[in-house]
Amino acid sequence: MGRPGRDDAPDRLFTLTGGRSRADSDAFDLVTLVVTETEPTSGMQSEHRAILTTCRRPTAVVELAADLKLPVSIVRVLLTDLLDQGRISARHPRSAASPGAVDPRLLEQVLVGLRNL
Repeated sequence: MGRPGRDDAPDRLFTLTGGRSRADSDAFDLVTLVVTETEPTSGMQSEHRAILTTCRRPTAVVELAADLKLPVSIVRVLLTDLLDQGRISARHPRSAASPGAVDPRLLEQVLVGLRNL
């Protein structure tokens, strides 16, 4: 039995994830940005509702874990559930910031400019 007043008791975390200790997907690292695609619905698990509410703006996985006061591993499992249901989308910040590869000529010009300083 868990200790009274502890929200991070192992039995509670076990219940949140349906006994899963790891996400089925590698889609989420610490800096993956998560965005809500649908509104929370009645009857949803409270943690899923909290994720959907928090992620109305792009939110990093690590920030989400801190806000929910849950271990990152548990948040990843919950996020995988929501991603599978189509309720969230996830992007790594690098892919969100630059849709294509950086032109090597531009990098060369920057390097030349820095050397001339």
